[in-house]
Amino acid sequence: MNETAVTTRQPGSGLGGQRVMARNRAMGPVGHLADERARLDAMQWRNFTVRRMGATIGAELHGVNLGEALADEVIEEIRHALHAFKVVFFRDQPLTSEQHVAFARRFGDLEIHPFIPGNSTVPELVRFEKSAETGGYENTWHHDVTWRECPSMGAILRAVHVPAAGGDTLFSDMYAAYDGLDDDTKALVDGLDATNDFLRAFGGALDEGQRQEMRERYPVVTHPIVARHPATGRKHLYVNGIFTTGVVGPDGPWEAERSEALLQQLFAQAEVVEYQCRFHWEPDSIAFWDNRAVQHYAASDYWPQVRIMERASIVGSRPSR
Repeated sequence: MNETAVTTRQPGSGLGGQRVMARNRAMGPVGHLADERARLDAMQWRNFTVRRMGATIGAELHGVNLGEALADEVIEEIRHALHAFKVVFFRDQPLTSEQHVAFARRFGDLEIHPFIPGNSTVPELVRFEKSAETGGYENTWHHDVTWRECPSMGAILRAVHVPAAGGDTLFSDMYAAYDGLDDDTKALVDGLDATNDFLRAFGGALDEGQRQEMRERYPVVTHPIVARHPATGRKHLYVNGIFTTGVVGPDGPWEAERSEALLQQLFAQAEVVEYQCRFHWEPDSIAFWDNRAVQHYAASDYWPQVRIMERASIVGSRPSR
């Protein structure tokens, strides 16, 4: 049977922006990314070269040795790149634990995580050691530690041992996630807060006494659903599927079904591929992400192979509008 095309036009020609298709999924060009992509394309750098990754998120920085005592101007340019690209990556950085912590401290005070074991000699480093006996459970989109009153500003993750294939980490731009909402949804969520709690993730590993002690130290906290970044001034979504538990409006907590419906809609924004970049780990690779501007997802596709990572988290400020 001979078939011929019935038109010479491309299927998307003349359709304009995104269109809602079956099952309420959108298709088509994600036009609101264009200005940010162009802004990033125009940036210039003095102390390193940049290889862009996603449209608005992610860049590898080359030509800087993180094991050295870097000049203040280099640290400030790395900070500038972090704010611009939301997550930056470094290759071939064979740092000791002490060098890792020393670099992280250039950006602020460091946290001690109360629920995840640290490096045996450097407690500021959380150690994620996965194997056939301990699988990875970080494969959900999330910001870190939003159950803290002052969640992390950022985190610096170092590859200690990685599988040859699998174990990538994905990052999603929460500025783009907010900007992509329709006007009615923006108007709704701009004035709402959300509760955040450690129990869903870490409560199962605690006995009753520990749970009570930790609850006293870390009560349920409320943060804006849409926060304003303290350095860039931009609005970003700030809810995640691990720690966010409910919506709070001006008149108090929302009813559970209504709350969950809105949260699921907002959680899904991190899954938009056009907002993402994906990093394949190699030995001595480092990722430094802005914990306010991005969510991340650690792919758990390498079991039973070994994957060992260490993370230094930098203390942040309380999220605000």
